[in-house]
Amino acid sequence: MRIFTAYTRPKSPPVLVREGFSWGAFIFGPLWLLANRAWNATVLSVCAYVLIALLPLGGFNPLCGFALSFLLGLFGRDIRRWSLERGGYVLAHVVAAPNADIALARLLERRPDLIGEVMA
Repeated sequence: MRIFTAYTRPKSPPVLVREGFSWGAFIFGPLWLLANRAWNATVLSVCAYVLIALLPLGGFNPLCGFALSFLLGLFGRDIRRWSLERGGYVLAHVVAAPNADIALARLLERRPDLIGEVMA
């Protein structure tokens, strides 16, 4: 069973964000952040990767790059939640379900007022 947090904004469909480690953020880093509209975090992570590449760390550059990727994997979904909240979304509900489709169905079952936004 997976845990999803649902965010809503007036006249927009709900956005479900899964809890846990994000392999996409770990592997693709700034591109994953960019695809998830986390603009501030994208700029900061690109700056951090460039800084790691340019600093003379005596052979620790790959290790630091891996550490940054691992941290993005750990906190990528939290960064996405933060970006949604900065964009005007509010936490509507927390849903447990095996996948996102069932999570959306359970959310709409508990919050029938959101059905109009999903159908639009």
